[in-house]
Amino acid sequence: MDLTYTTEQQAFRAEVRDWMRANVPAQPLKTLEGREGYDQHVEWERKLASGNWGMVTWPEAYGGRGLDLIRWLIFEEEYWGAGAPLRANQNGIFLLGPTIMEYGTDEQKARFLTPMAKGELMWAQAWSEPNAGSDMAAIRTVAVRDGDHYVITGQKTWSSRASFADWGFGLFRTEPDSKRHKGLSFILFDLNSPGVTRRPIRQLHGEPGFAELFFDEVRVPVANRIAGEGEGWNVAMATAGFERGLMLRSPARFQAMAKRLVELYRQHRDTASPQAREAVLQAWQDAEAYTLNTYSVAATVMAGGHIGAEASLNKIFWSELDRAAHRAAMSLLGAGAELRSLANGSENSWLEGYIFSLSGPIYAGSNEIQRNIIAERLLGLPR
Repeated sequence: MDLTYTTEQQAFRAEVRDWMRANVPAQPLKTLEGREGYDQHVEWERKLASGNWGMVTWPEAYGGRGLDLIRWLIFEEEYWGAGAPLRANQNGIFLLGPTIMEYGTDEQKARFLTPMAKGELMWAQAWSEPNAGSDMAAIRTVAVRDGDHYVITGQKTWSSRASFADWGFGLFRTEPDSKRHKGLSFILFDLNSPGVTRRPIRQLHGEPGFAELFFDEVRVPVANRIAGEGEGWNVAMATAGFERGLMLRSPARFQAMAKRLVELYRQHRDTASPQAREAVLQAWQDAEAYTLNTYSVAATVMAGGHIGAEASLNKIFWSELDRAAHRAAMSLLGAGAELRSLANGSENSWLEGYIFSLSGPIYAGSNEIQRNIIAERLLGLPR
């Protein structure tokens, strides 16, 4: 694979860099997990859209620039290199958007994609239920057909961004007597609909990045269903593939983290243990390896290939890289780092990142499940 950038790609990089230099907030935004910080991040999404940077790979008709994956990777490198904020609408632009592109009707694309790219509709993910966490096939929340509407009753939990988002997407059992993967439908719903109750879930740092959702005979138009009735499992697996594959965790995110980690090591070199030094080196190497692999996968996709079960390898790698790098940072900072306020100083952002990294092996499909997928679908081992 040729890693030399073309003249056009270099010009695009310069364009992104100049815009980011002029527009990235001078001071870090408050945490995305709280109300004030969430609103700040939504404003940033709209700022991005004003420069037509909401989602550069999408067609121009849907608020994008119609660019290829290599230019998306370049965009991400400049985005994270500039220290730009986390994307508040990642559930929408990285997960639901590609799903609608692949499975949605023309009307659904026109209705949802452009507002998503512009930061006008913010999305929550509603997969898990109290008795259906990593096992999505155990979903019990029902959506009963009533004319041109579904009537939804049940509960979702650990719904990402549901405390503050506008809309949600999830799987619902539209055939009440069905079992496992059968009889599920992929449905979009307005979180402000009558009968929807949000109950924020406080995390370790006290902010409600998740919420429980209770559905009490919530009426949702059938037109909000993606693909056919009972076809939700295949749609959800495609969404999960986007979550584990290229888009959700771009390599630039980890390259920027590794760079910060190296800088942190230099600040604490005199007190760092040999083990901490090795951990920092390993994190940097893994971030570079992940980058090269992602460029290779992007080239494969651009040549007409597809990402299948290989996405599980991707998910395990970046989630364990994230956790190991943050452990290295906490080792460098010492036990006192756990007592510092998250609000004061760049070093303390490592603590919040460390807490979040612990969830990496769970969300987007637990790593144990991903290893089963790899064993069965890639290695051909018996179940």
